[in-house]
Amino acid sequence: MMKIPYIPEDAPFNGDQRAWLAGFLAGLHSRTALSGDAAVSAAAPKAAQAVLNVLFGTQTGNAEALAMDIAAAARKQGIQPVVAGLDDVTMETLATMKRVIVVTSTYGEGEMPDNAQLFWDALSAEAAPRLEGMNFAVLALGDTGYDGFCQAGKLIDTRLEQLGGKRMQTRLDCDIDFEDAAASWIGETLPLAVAIEGGAVSVAVEPAADAPEKAKQGWNRKNPYSARLSVNRNLSGTSSSKEIRHYEFDLGESGLQYEAGDALGVVPVNNPKLVEALVEKLGATADTVVAGFDQPVGDLLLKTLEISTPSRDFVTEVAKRSGHEELSHILLNGDREQLAAFLWSKDILDLISLGDKQLFEVEEFIKLLKPLQHRAYSISSSPLMAGNSVHLTVASVRYRAEGRDRGGVCSTYLADRVAADQNAGIFVSQNKAFRVPQNDDAPMIMIGPGTGIAPFRAFLQERQARGAKGRNWLFFGDQHRQADFIYEDELGDMSRAGVLTRLDLAFSRDQAEKIYVQTRMKENGKALYQWLEEGGHFYVCGDATRMARDVDDALHAIVASEAGISAEAAGDYVNRLKREKRYLRDVY
Repeated sequence: MMKIPYIPEDAPFNGDQRAWLAGFLAGLHSRTALSGDAAVSAAAPKAAQAVLNVLFGTQTGNAEALAMDIAAAARKQGIQPVVAGLDDVTMETLATMKRVIVVTSTYGEGEMPDNAQLFWDALSAEAAPRLEGMNFAVLALGDTGYDGFCQAGKLIDTRLEQLGGKRMQTRLDCDIDFEDAAASWIGETLPLAVAIEGGAVSVAVEPAADAPEKAKQGWNRKNPYSARLSVNRNLSGTSSSKEIRHYEFDLGESGLQYEAGDALGVVPVNNPKLVEALVEKLGATADTVVAGFDQPVGDLLLKTLEISTPSRDFVTEVAKRSGHEELSHILLNGDREQLAAFLWSKDILDLISLGDKQLFEVEEFIKLLKPLQHRAYSISSSPLMAGNSVHLTVASVRYRAEGRDRGGVCSTYLADRVAADQNAGIFVSQNKAFRVPQNDDAPMIMIGPGTGIAPFRAFLQERQARGAKGRNWLFFGDQHRQADFIYEDELGDMSRAGVLTRLDLAFSRDQAEKIYVQTRMKENGKALYQWLEEGGHFYVCGDATRMARDVDDALHAIVASEAGISAEAAGDYVNRLKREKRYLRDVY
């Protein structure tokens, strides 16, 4: 992977030209450029035009999509955008930028998204350059249901100012319904960027820039496609403690397209039994009408509002109204771990049942709820093999607490309430940062225990359909081989066909000592390192909290051991894999 080049101060270009040329050259070597070749070609003759650098940090694609929207709008205002992922930007190049908009999501509990971590490490270091010549604005995406709401955007915004950058617009922190607020902010911010000295131009760029907009499909989370569920099959054995199901949706005449590595958004419907219990608890009826809403309470709770996971604002309001001693104490002390433990397994019905009185009137209760969100699942099929259908591999979440059966909002909706040949709302979420290698000869190493196998089933299908010659190595595991070896027959067929070169299995509870995928990685460290040295791409999918971190630790240890280098040097090696887009994760 080529680093973004530094254009010397004595080169025959002004500041904007240096920034544009650096971004242009970097774009030729980045995945962003791959999605906008036409726009780059159109922009090339206009190197002297004022430049707006649009930098994005993304985990699921939303920030990147907004970055492309900003770029399209900027061109219409006569300013040339250069779009790049944050990890594609070196500090030397950042220091040359005059106008910058950063769009970034926040991952997990306040962490940087995967493609922004290396950028943040460099930006927050003492050696980071001064940025007095920069005018910047930050658009942050997050979810108020999590601690560290928009933390990545807040950190970058503060650090750019600390380094001397001038804030041309106040940072916007967006919740999960971000589209309207983001569009308004973009509309207000772009004229400010144009107004910066040297920003206005008399001739607008030709409409090649609209290509990203034209490529967008009409189906999205606010307008999902109603797809027929053609297959709903349990993959888990009868003795398994899990229930992992295989789903296939018929795409019909939707024109909906996807690639291996993308995610499928599914718009769920809440559990009717939980809706009934909430309506009863509120002392209302399903057809009660609330002022300001165009649906009765029953429909709102069933299809429109989140009634499972409470927002932090809702929890705070419950504590205030109920006077619950333990909850109030936890909130007063700001103990995140204790709050998580208290809320564990509790839904909104549990919370409004605290105390001995009715806490809310219907109208105020409804207004405190957040919109019901889609759930995104890694697609487990390649369109080259699946034809006009899309496949998912989903674990049904079920448990019992406080005398009630509970379940995952969407996983049990699919498993129990979408019968064969019935429809559910779906749309594709692109994940351009998680793709099979463009080079069909490059080796692939895939770490995907449990449902983490989903995108790698798609990757293997993709490689098979393309006739790729590159070797493929899968690490898969779960609890018991007899009950939890999902897709065993398919993987066996792929092994016999030569598509799956190596398959290493880790079933943790089939022996006294637990064995995990990272155990198998270390056992095969020499071969794994050799594959990396031969240009291998390393992928991880699954649980972010423990598995992905353990796998990352194992990878660092393997590199240090096999290369005979220090832990610090091994960290540099792994970071190089990330910069070269050869270490990619789809974790949750």
